[in-house]
Order: sequence, then C-alpha cells, then structure tokens
Amino acid sequence: MSDFVQNIWYFAAIRSDIPKSGLLRVIIAGEPICLGRRDDGTYFAMRDICPHRAAPFSAGCIKGGTVECPYHGWRFGVEDGVCQEIPALTADSPVEPDRIRVRTFPIAQTDHILWVWFSSDKRFQGEPPIAPPAFPLVDTKPVIDDGVRLNCHVDHAVIGLMDPAHGPFVHKQWWWRSEASMHEKAKAFEPRERGFAMAAHSPSSNSLAYKLLGGKPVTEITFQLPGIRTEQITVGDKTVLSFTAVTPEDADHTRIRQLFFTDHGLFKTLSPILARGAKAFLRQDADMVDLQAQGLRFDPNLMLIDDADTQAKWYHQLKKAWAVSHETGAPFVNPVKAKTLRWRS
Repeated sequence: MSDFVQNIWYFAAIRSDIPKSGLLRVIIAGEPICLGRRDDGTYFAMRDICPHRAAPFSAGCIKGGTVECPYHGWRFGVEDGVCQEIPALTADSPVEPDRIRVRTFPIAQTDHILWVWFSSDKRFQGEPPIAPPAFPLVDTKPVIDDGVRLNCHVDHAVIGLMDPAHGPFVHKQWWWRSEASMHEKAKAFEPRERGFAMAAHSPSSNSLAYKLLGGKPVTEITFQLPGIRTEQITVGDKTVLSFTAVTPEDADHTRIRQLFFTDHGLFKTLSPILARGAKAFLRQDADMVDLQAQGLRFDPNLMLIDDADTQAKWYHQLKKAWAVSHETGAPFVNPVKAKTLRWRS
C-alpha cells in the first residue's frame, strides 16, 4: 500500500451518507474506517476493526460518546479511541481497558463534503498541517450524485479520469462526441495547489452537452492530489460544479464518487436527465477498466505519449514530489510548469 498518497486529506463521504444515529464503513488506502456523528452533530472517524476479535464497529452502535462493538460490547471513545469498557471483565480482573486503543483519524467538513486525514504515522493525533480542499457551491445539496467501484489500482483510475483522448471511443453518445467529430485541441495548463488546471476556456464546439446550458459557457478543469478532479462551468452569473473524487480502497479496487452542485436553474430542471448521462459515462469507464485488466494481468510495459498523456505524467511526478517532501522534510515543490498541450479528440 506504500504507493498510495499519504499525509493528505481523502474524500470520505458526504453528510447524507451517514445515518443520524448510525455508522458508515468506508475503506481508504487499505484502511477500513468507521464514520459517525457525535452527540453535537460533528463527525468522527476511527479504524473499523475491534482489536478484540476484529468485528467491524460500523455494525455496532454509538453509546454516550463511544462506539460499541457488536460482538462483545467493548466500547471505545470516539475522541481518542481509548477502550472505556469491557463488559466481560470481573471486578478483580487485571486487564486495564484504558491501555487498549483504536486508531482515530482527523476528520474535517467543508459544507456537504467530509474529508479524512490519512497520515503515514498511525499514531498521528494532532492538527493536520494543511486544510482540506474547498470548492464553491458545495454548501448546497448536490443535484446529481453517482458512484462506481472500479476493479483497478487508483493510478489507472486517475489517469483514465484525466485522459483527454478516450472520449470519442469510450463515450460514444450522440449528445457528446463521436469518432467522426474529432477536432484538434490546444489547451493552456498551469500549476495549482498540489496539482494543475486546464485554464478557463470556452468548451470545444463538438461538446454538445455544454450547449444545453445556454449563453457562452466557460469551463475550468482542475486536478489535485490525491485524486480530486473538478470542472467549474460558468454561464453568466451561474455556475455548475462537477466534483469527482477517486479514492483507493486497496491495490485492486478504487471508488469513484461524482457530485454536481449548481445554482443554474435549467441544469437543476434537467438534472434527472443529465444524471443518466453521468451514470452512463462512469459505467463506460468501468467497463473499459475491466477490459484493460485483461492486458494488465500480464504486466506489460505501458506507454505515455506527449501531449495527450502529459497529464498522466504530471500525476506521477506530483505523487513522487509529495512523497519526497514528506520523507525529507523539504517543502513541496510542484513539478508542473505552465504549458499548452495539443491533441485530437
């Protein structure tokens, strides 16, 4: 699991995923994590394995500031992960529950989105050195919410997400693009915090879906570690934000969550129809990942070409630079330089 990005905020869930009086299990970078709400409505995150017999806490319940394991009722504090009660102990038992601890994770909320801090130090309990990402409009409820589990390593999922050339071949919808409508593209890219952006520009003329928004849309697409892609489309004074989080579960499985936020009235009205399109996109990508796996199982040498695959190269460079900065203590230096990339799609 060492090739997963560490010492960074990972997307965990949105607020409505967590039952008001229940618990939610997520898996991030090989760690099962139990998410829940405290009595005051704030959130907590702890490792979803009871150290007694490995039952998941997420199948248990919350009791008075503790999570109770469903197997034997062991209870652990949601603040520090310290065991507070072992019901089976007799009064003269030499076992000291408060010497037993479960890993807890810093958790942060930016409006509807919940983030978990994933540290390389499993004992980390302090304040993370960087704030979680923040985006416009996420204080509103998402109008489209979809997700899919991919059978691949996170690197293949991220690279597929930022691949600009696969659209006419994988996403062959009449309302999007086709092989017969391929144009040469030239897009300006620039470094951004822990990532890069395709700078604000007018969408390509062969992207019919943008025309539904009316006016003269301008879009900016950003990527930042560990695997967050956003597209912010502005039409006059209205905005549509597409938020996509790519989160590794383990070495062979990756979860993608796509959310759309907007104050654009027509987009809200059309959201049931647009949601079907977004769902089709994700499933087509998932099907292609399964096809790709047929070749990957033979461990082939893979090629990345300029300029269509430059974003993939940047992703690997960003991962390496982030890891080096934490291994050496040196400041992180973004390896991405401003550049115009050209390809056909």
